[in-house]
Amino acid sequence: MTEFQPFVMERMMSKWENVVDVNLSESGVHPMTLGELLEMGGLELDAVADVPINYPQANGTIELRETIAAMYPGATADDVLVTVGAAEANYLALTTLLQPGDEAVIMLPNYMQVWGIAKNRGITVRECHLSEERGWALDLAELDAAATPKTKLIAVCNPNNPTGRIMTNPEMDAVVATAERAGAWLLADEVYRGAERETDEETPSFYGRYDKVLAQGSMSKAYGLPGLRIGWSVGPAQTLDDMWARHEYTTISTTALSNRLTALALSEKVRPQILARTRRYIREGFPVLEEWMKGHGDMFQIVPPQAAAIAFARYRIGTNSTELVNRLKDEQSVLIVPGDHFGLDGHLRISYGLPHDYLRDGLDRIHQALVELEAAGA
Repeated sequence: MTEFQPFVMERMMSKWENVVDVNLSESGVHPMTLGELLEMGGLELDAVADVPINYPQANGTIELRETIAAMYPGATADDVLVTVGAAEANYLALTTLLQPGDEAVIMLPNYMQVWGIAKNRGITVRECHLSEERGWALDLAELDAAATPKTKLIAVCNPNNPTGRIMTNPEMDAVVATAERAGAWLLADEVYRGAERETDEETPSFYGRYDKVLAQGSMSKAYGLPGLRIGWSVGPAQTLDDMWARHEYTTISTTALSNRLTALALSEKVRPQILARTRRYIREGFPVLEEWMKGHGDMFQIVPPQAAAIAFARYRIGTNSTELVNRLKDEQSVLIVPGDHFGLDGHLRISYGLPHDYLRDGLDRIHQALVELEAAGA
Protein backbone atom coordinates (compact mmCIF):
# COMPACT_ATOMS: atom_id res chain seq x y z
CA MET A 1 0.00 0.00 0.00
CA THR A 2 1.25 3.50 -0.87
CA GLU A 3 2.30 5.48 2.20
CA PHE A 4 -0.21 8.28 2.79
CA GLN A 5 0.98 11.72 1.75
CA PRO A 6 -0.69 14.37 3.95
CA PHE A 7 -1.62 17.71 2.43
CA VAL A 8 0.93 19.54 4.55
CA MET A 9 -0.21 23.09 3.82
CA GLU A 10 -3.86 22.41 4.54
CA ARG A 11 -2.90 20.41 7.65
CA MET A 12 -1.03 23.43 8.97
CA MET A 13 -3.79 25.86 8.06
CA SER A 14 -6.53 23.63 9.46
CA LYS A 15 -4.74 23.50 12.79
CA TRP A 16 -3.68 27.12 13.16
CA GLU A 17 -5.48 29.61 10.88
CA ASN A 18 -8.31 30.12 13.38
CA VAL A 19 -6.02 30.08 16.41
CA VAL A 20 -3.42 32.75 15.59
CA ASP A 21 -4.10 36.47 16.05
CA VAL A 22 -3.28 37.28 12.42
CA ASN A 23 -3.78 34.88 9.53
CA LEU A 24 -1.74 35.81 6.44
CA SER A 25 -1.79 32.25 5.12
CA GLU A 26 -5.18 32.40 3.40
CA SER A 27 -4.99 32.59 -0.39
CA GLY A 28 -8.18 34.53 -1.13
CA VAL A 29 -9.24 38.09 -0.51
CA HIS A 30 -10.89 39.24 2.71
CA PRO A 31 -14.20 37.30 2.87
CA MET A 32 -17.54 38.93 2.17
CA THR A 33 -20.42 38.90 4.61
CA LEU A 34 -23.88 37.61 3.80
CA GLY A 35 -25.16 41.17 4.16
CA GLU A 36 -22.68 42.49 1.57
CA LEU A 37 -23.66 39.81 -0.92
CA LEU A 38 -27.38 40.42 -0.54
CA GLU A 39 -26.89 44.19 -0.77
CA MET A 40 -25.06 43.78 -4.08
CA GLY A 41 -28.09 41.90 -5.37
CA GLY A 42 -30.49 44.54 -4.01
CA LEU A 43 -32.01 41.98 -1.65
CA GLU A 44 -32.94 41.77 2.02
CA LEU A 45 -32.29 38.82 4.31
CA ASP A 46 -35.82 37.54 3.87
CA ALA A 47 -35.04 36.92 0.20
CA VAL A 48 -33.36 33.65 1.23
CA ALA A 49 -35.73 32.78 4.07
CA ASP A 50 -37.68 30.45 1.79
CA VAL A 51 -34.70 28.22 0.92
CA PRO A 52 -35.56 24.68 2.07
CA ILE A 53 -32.96 23.05 4.31
CA ASN A 54 -33.01 20.01 2.06
CA TYR A 55 -30.81 18.28 -0.52
CA PRO A 56 -30.63 20.30 -3.72
CA GLN A 57 -30.05 18.68 -7.11
CA ALA A 58 -26.96 16.57 -6.35
CA ASN A 59 -24.89 17.87 -9.27
CA GLY A 60 -25.98 21.47 -8.62
CA THR A 61 -29.28 23.23 -9.22
CA ILE A 62 -30.19 23.96 -12.82
CA GLU A 63 -30.14 27.68 -12.02
CA LEU A 64 -26.59 27.51 -10.70
CA ARG A 65 -25.25 25.25 -13.45
CA GLU A 66 -26.74 27.52 -16.11
CA THR A 67 -25.18 30.54 -14.40
CA ILE A 68 -21.76 28.89 -14.29
CA ALA A 69 -22.05 27.66 -17.88
CA ALA A 70 -22.66 31.23 -19.04
CA MET A 71 -19.08 32.09 -17.97
CA TYR A 72 -17.66 29.49 -20.40
CA PRO A 73 -18.56 30.14 -24.06
CA GLY A 74 -20.15 27.09 -25.61
CA ALA A 75 -20.92 25.35 -22.32
CA THR A 76 -24.38 24.26 -21.19
CA ALA A 77 -25.71 23.25 -17.77
CA ASP A 78 -24.93 19.62 -18.65
CA ASP A 79 -21.26 20.55 -18.96
CA VAL A 80 -21.10 21.69 -15.31
CA LEU A 81 -20.74 19.66 -12.12
CA VAL A 82 -21.13 21.57 -8.84
CA THR A 83 -18.92 20.26 -6.03
CA VAL A 84 -17.91 21.04 -2.46
CA GLY A 85 -15.17 23.47 -3.39
CA ALA A 86 -12.65 23.02 -6.17
CA ALA A 87 -10.95 20.58 -3.78
CA GLU A 88 -13.68 18.02 -4.35
CA ALA A 89 -13.71 18.76 -8.08
CA ASN A 90 -9.99 17.96 -8.23
CA TYR A 91 -10.42 14.80 -6.16
CA LEU A 92 -13.25 13.56 -8.36
CA ALA A 93 -11.29 14.31 -11.53
CA LEU A 94 -8.28 12.27 -10.47
CA THR A 95 -10.26 9.35 -9.08
CA THR A 96 -12.36 9.25 -12.26
CA LEU A 97 -9.67 9.67 -14.90
CA LEU A 98 -6.64 7.95 -13.36
CA GLN A 99 -5.87 4.52 -11.99
CA PRO A 100 -2.90 3.41 -9.88
CA GLY A 101 0.12 3.08 -12.15
CA ASP A 102 -1.08 5.75 -14.59
CA GLU A 103 1.12 8.76 -15.32
CA ALA A 104 0.36 12.43 -14.71
CA VAL A 105 2.39 15.56 -15.44
CA ILE A 106 1.96 18.28 -12.82
CA MET A 107 3.09 21.91 -12.91
CA LEU A 108 5.15 23.01 -9.91
CA PRO A 109 4.90 25.12 -7.86
CA ASN A 110 1.18 24.61 -7.65
CA TYR A 111 -1.62 24.15 -5.17
CA MET A 112 -0.31 20.79 -4.01
CA GLN A 113 -3.61 18.97 -3.66
CA VAL A 114 -3.50 17.37 -7.11
CA TRP A 115 0.12 16.31 -6.55
CA GLY A 116 -0.80 14.75 -3.19
CA ILE A 117 -3.88 12.93 -4.52
CA ALA A 118 -1.79 11.50 -7.34
CA LYS A 119 0.88 10.29 -4.91
CA ASN A 120 -1.75 8.71 -2.66
CA ARG A 121 -3.40 6.98 -5.63
CA GLY A 122 -0.13 5.34 -6.71
CA ILE A 123 0.04 7.47 -9.85
CA THR A 124 3.43 8.16 -11.40
CA VAL A 125 4.05 11.90 -11.16
CA ARG A 126 6.27 13.65 -13.68
CA GLU A 127 6.98 17.32 -12.99
CA CYS A 128 7.35 20.47 -15.05
CA HIS A 129 8.39 23.72 -13.42
CA LEU A 130 7.88 27.44 -13.46
CA SER A 131 11.12 29.41 -13.80
CA GLU A 132 11.69 32.11 -11.19
CA GLU A 133 14.46 33.57 -13.35
CA ARG A 134 11.94 34.07 -16.16
CA GLY A 135 9.25 35.64 -14.00
CA TRP A 136 7.70 32.28 -13.07
CA ALA A 137 6.99 31.40 -16.71
CA LEU A 138 6.29 27.74 -17.41
CA ASP A 139 9.22 25.81 -18.90
CA LEU A 140 7.41 24.63 -22.02
CA ALA A 141 10.31 22.49 -23.21
CA GLU A 142 10.33 20.65 -19.87
CA LEU A 143 6.56 20.19 -20.09
CA ASP A 144 6.80 18.75 -23.59
CA ALA A 145 9.59 16.40 -22.53
CA ALA A 146 7.68 15.28 -19.43
CA ALA A 147 4.57 14.27 -21.38
CA THR A 148 4.91 10.77 -22.81
CA PRO A 149 2.51 8.41 -24.60
CA LYS A 150 1.74 7.04 -21.11
CA THR A 151 0.61 10.42 -19.78
CA LYS A 152 -3.09 10.37 -18.93
CA LEU A 153 -3.40 13.85 -17.38
CA ILE A 154 -1.58 17.19 -17.31
CA ALA A 155 -2.40 19.50 -14.37
CA VAL A 156 -1.81 23.25 -14.52
CA CYS A 157 -2.86 26.21 -12.37
CA ASN A 158 -3.63 29.50 -14.13
CA PRO A 159 -3.39 32.11 -12.64
CA ASN A 160 -0.84 30.29 -10.58
CA ASN A 161 -0.85 29.55 -6.87
CA PRO A 162 1.52 30.56 -5.24
CA THR A 163 3.25 32.90 -7.73
CA GLY A 164 0.28 34.80 -9.22
CA ARG A 165 1.72 34.30 -12.73
CA ILE A 166 -0.77 34.34 -15.66
CA MET A 167 0.06 32.31 -18.75
CA THR A 168 0.19 34.11 -22.06
CA ASN A 169 -2.06 32.90 -24.87
CA PRO A 170 0.89 31.33 -26.73
CA GLU A 171 1.84 29.48 -23.53
CA MET A 172 -1.73 28.21 -23.15
CA ASP A 173 -1.68 27.07 -26.78
CA ALA A 174 1.59 25.22 -26.14
CA VAL A 175 0.12 23.45 -23.10
CA VAL A 176 -2.88 22.35 -25.16
CA ALA A 177 -0.62 21.16 -27.98
CA THR A 178 1.34 19.00 -25.54
CA ALA A 179 -1.87 17.53 -24.10
CA GLU A 180 -3.18 16.81 -27.59
CA ARG A 181 0.07 15.14 -28.64
CA ALA A 182 -0.06 12.88 -25.60
CA GLY A 183 -3.82 12.34 -25.81
CA ALA A 184 -3.95 13.40 -22.17
CA TRP A 185 -6.62 15.14 -20.16
CA LEU A 186 -5.87 18.73 -19.20
CA LEU A 187 -6.90 19.60 -15.64
CA ALA A 188 -6.90 23.40 -15.33
CA ASP A 189 -7.16 24.94 -11.87
CA GLU A 190 -8.62 28.37 -12.69
CA VAL A 191 -9.81 29.51 -9.27
CA TYR A 192 -8.00 32.88 -9.57
CA ARG A 193 -9.69 33.91 -12.83
CA GLY A 194 -11.13 37.35 -12.11
CA ALA A 195 -8.51 38.19 -9.46
CA GLU A 196 -6.18 40.04 -11.81
CA ARG A 197 -3.99 42.75 -10.27
CA GLU A 198 -2.72 44.54 -13.36
CA THR A 199 -5.63 44.40 -15.77
CA ASP A 200 -9.43 44.33 -15.85
CA GLU A 201 -9.28 41.68 -18.58
CA GLU A 202 -10.25 38.33 -17.14
CA THR A 203 -7.79 35.49 -17.59
CA PRO A 204 -9.07 33.21 -20.36
CA SER A 205 -10.13 29.68 -19.56
CA PHE A 206 -8.66 26.53 -21.06
CA TYR A 207 -12.25 25.38 -21.58
CA GLY A 208 -13.10 25.18 -25.30
CA ARG A 209 -9.46 24.98 -26.46
CA TYR A 210 -9.40 21.17 -26.45
CA ASP A 211 -12.00 18.42 -26.11
CA LYS A 212 -10.37 16.82 -23.04
CA VAL A 213 -10.29 19.80 -20.67
CA LEU A 214 -11.68 20.01 -17.15
CA ALA A 215 -11.77 23.65 -16.00
CA GLN A 216 -11.99 23.91 -12.20
CA GLY A 217 -13.51 26.93 -10.48
CA SER A 218 -14.43 27.99 -6.96
CA MET A 219 -16.10 30.70 -4.93
CA SER A 220 -13.20 30.79 -2.50
CA LYS A 221 -10.45 32.86 -4.18
CA ALA A 222 -11.56 35.42 -6.75
CA TYR A 223 -14.97 35.81 -5.08
CA GLY A 224 -14.15 36.07 -1.38
CA LEU A 225 -16.89 33.56 -0.49
CA PRO A 226 -14.97 30.51 0.71
CA GLY A 227 -17.56 29.59 3.33
CA LEU A 228 -20.14 28.77 0.68
CA ARG A 229 -17.96 25.73 -0.11
CA ILE A 230 -18.99 25.74 -3.75
CA GLY A 231 -16.71 24.71 -6.58
CA TRP A 232 -17.27 23.31 -10.03
CA SER A 233 -15.82 21.44 -12.94
CA VAL A 234 -16.67 22.36 -16.53
CA GLY A 235 -15.99 19.76 -19.20
CA PRO A 236 -17.51 16.99 -21.33
CA ALA A 237 -20.94 15.99 -20.05
CA GLN A 238 -20.24 12.24 -20.01
CA THR A 239 -17.03 12.70 -18.02
CA LEU A 240 -18.84 14.93 -15.55
CA ASP A 241 -21.54 12.28 -15.20
CA ASP A 242 -18.83 9.77 -14.30
CA MET A 243 -17.46 12.23 -11.74
CA TRP A 244 -20.99 12.81 -10.42
CA ALA A 245 -21.27 9.06 -9.75
CA ARG A 246 -18.20 9.33 -7.52
CA HIS A 247 -19.54 12.54 -5.97
CA GLU A 248 -22.35 10.37 -4.57
CA TYR A 249 -19.73 8.38 -2.65
CA THR A 250 -18.18 11.50 -1.11
CA THR A 251 -20.48 14.42 -0.28
CA ILE A 252 -23.64 13.59 -2.28
CA SER A 253 -24.38 17.29 -2.75
CA THR A 254 -23.59 20.81 -1.72
CA THR A 255 -26.18 22.77 0.28
CA ALA A 256 -29.38 24.31 -1.02
CA LEU A 257 -28.54 27.69 0.52
CA SER A 258 -25.06 27.72 -1.01
CA ASN A 259 -26.53 26.93 -4.43
CA ARG A 260 -28.94 29.86 -4.14
CA LEU A 261 -26.30 32.30 -2.88
CA THR A 262 -23.72 31.23 -5.47
CA ALA A 263 -26.22 31.69 -8.28
CA LEU A 264 -26.78 35.21 -6.94
CA ALA A 265 -23.05 35.91 -6.65
CA LEU A 266 -22.34 34.74 -10.21
CA SER A 267 -25.35 36.52 -11.71
CA GLU A 268 -24.86 39.12 -14.43
CA LYS A 269 -25.70 41.87 -11.95
CA VAL A 270 -23.61 40.82 -8.95
CA ARG A 271 -20.52 39.10 -10.36
CA PRO A 272 -18.94 42.31 -11.75
CA GLN A 273 -19.40 43.99 -8.36
CA ILE A 274 -17.69 41.12 -6.55
CA LEU A 275 -14.75 41.04 -8.96
CA ALA A 276 -14.35 44.81 -8.63
CA ARG A 277 -14.22 44.36 -4.84
CA THR A 278 -11.67 41.57 -5.20
CA ARG A 279 -9.42 43.59 -7.49
CA ARG A 280 -9.67 46.58 -5.18
CA TYR A 281 -8.40 44.52 -2.23
CA ILE A 282 -5.60 43.09 -4.37
CA ARG A 283 -4.55 46.37 -5.93
CA GLU A 284 -4.63 48.29 -2.66
CA GLY A 285 -3.03 45.53 -0.61
CA PHE A 286 0.00 44.70 -2.73
CA PRO A 287 1.62 48.18 -2.41
CA VAL A 288 1.46 47.78 1.39
CA LEU A 289 3.31 44.47 1.18
CA GLU A 290 5.73 45.75 -1.46
CA GLU A 291 6.63 48.82 0.59
CA TRP A 292 7.16 46.63 3.66
CA MET A 293 9.50 44.34 1.72
CA LYS A 294 11.49 47.27 0.35
CA GLY A 295 11.89 48.50 3.92
CA HIS A 296 13.95 45.38 4.61
CA GLY A 297 16.69 46.22 2.10
CA ASP A 298 17.79 43.12 0.22
CA MET A 299 15.99 40.72 2.57
CA PHE A 300 13.27 39.91 0.01
CA GLN A 301 13.19 39.31 -3.72
CA ILE A 302 9.85 39.03 -5.48
CA VAL A 303 8.36 38.74 -8.95
CA PRO A 304 5.23 40.91 -8.55
CA PRO A 305 2.15 38.70 -8.95
CA GLN A 306 -0.07 39.41 -11.95
CA ALA A 307 -3.11 37.99 -10.16
CA ALA A 308 -4.30 36.48 -6.85
CA ALA A 309 -4.13 37.85 -3.32
CA ILE A 310 -0.85 36.15 -2.44
CA ALA A 311 2.82 36.95 -3.01
CA PHE A 312 5.58 34.35 -3.26
CA ALA A 313 8.81 35.95 -2.10
CA ARG A 314 12.35 34.68 -1.78
CA TYR A 315 14.04 35.68 1.49
CA ARG A 316 17.73 36.05 2.28
CA ILE A 317 18.23 34.70 5.81
CA GLY A 318 19.41 31.11 6.17
CA THR A 319 16.56 29.82 8.32
CA ASN A 320 14.48 27.01 6.82
CA SER A 321 11.06 28.26 5.72
CA THR A 322 9.06 25.82 7.85
CA GLU A 323 11.19 26.65 10.89
CA LEU A 324 10.65 30.35 10.24
CA VAL A 325 6.88 29.96 9.85
CA ASN A 326 6.66 27.91 13.05
CA ARG A 327 8.61 30.58 14.89
CA LEU A 328 6.26 33.28 13.61
CA LYS A 329 3.28 31.22 14.69
CA ASP A 330 4.62 30.43 18.15
CA GLU A 331 6.26 33.75 18.99
CA GLN A 332 4.24 36.32 17.07
CA SER A 333 0.87 34.56 16.59
CA VAL A 334 0.91 35.23 12.83
CA LEU A 335 0.58 32.52 10.18
CA ILE A 336 2.06 32.48 6.66
CA VAL A 337 2.93 29.59 4.34
CA PRO A 338 6.47 28.23 4.01
CA GLY A 339 7.99 27.65 0.58
CA ASP A 340 8.71 24.09 1.74
CA HIS A 341 5.04 23.32 1.16
CA PHE A 342 5.60 23.94 -2.55
CA GLY A 343 8.99 22.24 -2.68
CA LEU A 344 10.78 25.61 -2.69
CA ASP A 345 12.57 26.36 0.55
CA GLY A 346 13.84 29.91 0.97
CA HIS A 347 10.45 31.33 -0.07
CA LEU A 348 7.34 32.48 1.78
CA ARG A 349 3.74 32.86 0.61
CA ILE A 350 2.09 35.89 2.19
CA SER A 351 -1.51 37.07 1.84
CA TYR A 352 -2.14 40.72 1.06
CA GLY A 353 -5.77 41.03 -0.14
CA LEU A 354 -6.83 42.15 3.31
CA PRO A 355 -7.85 45.28 5.27
CA HIS A 356 -4.77 47.44 5.72
CA ASP A 357 -4.80 47.54 9.52
CA TYR A 358 -4.97 43.76 9.71
CA LEU A 359 -2.29 43.32 7.04
CA ARG A 360 0.07 45.83 8.65
CA ASP A 361 -0.37 44.18 12.06
CA GLY A 362 0.72 40.86 10.61
CA LEU A 363 3.66 42.39 8.74
CA ASP A 364 4.81 44.22 11.89
CA ARG A 365 4.85 40.90 13.73
CA ILE A 366 6.89 39.27 10.97
CA HIS A 367 9.27 42.25 11.04
CA GLN A 368 9.89 41.78 14.75
CA ALA A 369 10.82 38.13 14.24
CA LEU A 370 13.14 38.98 11.34
CA VAL A 371 14.91 41.63 13.40
CA GLU A 372 15.53 39.08 16.13
CA LEU A 373 16.79 36.50 13.65
CA GLU A 374 19.16 38.97 12.01
CA ALA A 375 20.45 40.04 15.42
CA ALA A 376 21.13 36.39 16.20
CA GLY A 377 23.06 36.04 12.94
CA ALA A 378 20.62 33.66 11.28
